[in-house]
Amino acid sequence: MSPVILSSQHPLSAGLTGDSRLIRAYRGERSDTTPVWFMRQAGRSLPEYRELRVGTRMLDACLDPGLASEITLQPVRRHRVDAGIFFSDIVVPLKLVGVDVEIQPGRGPVFGRGYADAAAVAELTSIDPARLDEASAPITDAVQRTITELNATPEAGGGDAAAGAATPLIGFAGAPFTLAAYLAEGGPSKDHLAARTLMHADPGAWRALMEWTAELTGRFLRTQVLAGASAAQLFDSWAGALSLADYEAHVAPASARALSFVHDLEYETADAGGSAVTRAVPVVHFGVGTGELLSAMHGIGVDTVGVDYRVPLDVASQRIGADVPLQGNLDPALLAAPWPVLEAAVRDVLARGTAAPAHVFNLGHGVPPETDPTVLTRVVELVHEVRA
Repeated sequence: MSPVILSSQHPLSAGLTGDSRLIRAYRGERSDTTPVWFMRQAGRSLPEYRELRVGTRMLDACLDPGLASEITLQPVRRHRVDAGIFFSDIVVPLKLVGVDVEIQPGRGPVFGRGYADAAAVAELTSIDPARLDEASAPITDAVQRTITELNATPEAGGGDAAAGAATPLIGFAGAPFTLAAYLAEGGPSKDHLAARTLMHADPGAWRALMEWTAELTGRFLRTQVLAGASAAQLFDSWAGALSLADYEAHVAPASARALSFVHDLEYETADAGGSAVTRAVPVVHFGVGTGELLSAMHGIGVDTVGVDYRVPLDVASQRIGADVPLQGNLDPALLAAPWPVLEAAVRDVLARGTAAPAHVFNLGHGVPPETDPTVLTRVVELVHEVRA
């Protein structure tokens, strides 16, 4: 694709977020203060979220621009994190193009049927992914409302507000394999056997499914960035179920294809010396249980690799390469530990993160719903106090 220059009103182009701690870290630039945000920071751990969600189903909340924006902003206001992560769900693009899916409380995404054979895949992939562009108005609206608030209202800003930088918004989408794993099974699975079976039993059908999910989720990411998100993160929640050989042969090409919908988006700015430069929108990739896949995940074309809690950051840096920024990776279970234990763990993650050229502090997975939100706020304060 030929490069597409983002609008001059985009937060990156307008100079609002390009020099924020987060975006600089994603570029590989280490500042005195380590940026921090949390996966699933918006959601059930916050009483204000639970109050707002009363009587509203998950996907309805995701597709209500005002509600989605407010939920995205809640943890930024409360915790003073260095980024907002857009409140949505990986199955939202599927819902928008007409796939029968709902999120059942306590279970997760459940589809009207599974897509585990060639006939079912052919039926699914007959839906043109470009239909998403026509149906994405609620997503664009929600992102624009959010960045307007982050840019214009100091009290809505995170840790960078005092330094004069607006808090960047991260767009996100599910990786093609994770979507395919849900689709093949028709819902959640412990081992993703239906997807792994289809991968080998009918490579043609598998390839068609992955190409379709890649384009759909890529368009979803692109929509968020064009609307104002300053970075894009691809979540591969279930890639840890795969061998390295299967990931490289049957998954990595589709993930690279999904990210191609963001790779051509660039913005014009000035470097430290005042010279005009053109930069690409930073891209992050994260997977669960993917310690053996880290180098391959970086190889699909990302700037920063998110690491789950199973692999220490210094070890991850050795596996991926010492020139790659890292994100992570406190074990979420430690959020319920006594403060001295949690503090020591936070400091250990920060120390190991110095093995990379830059580090964004995060959890090694999502915030557990029973987490005391005051603990998250205290972790943010500690991360910001420890000099990088």
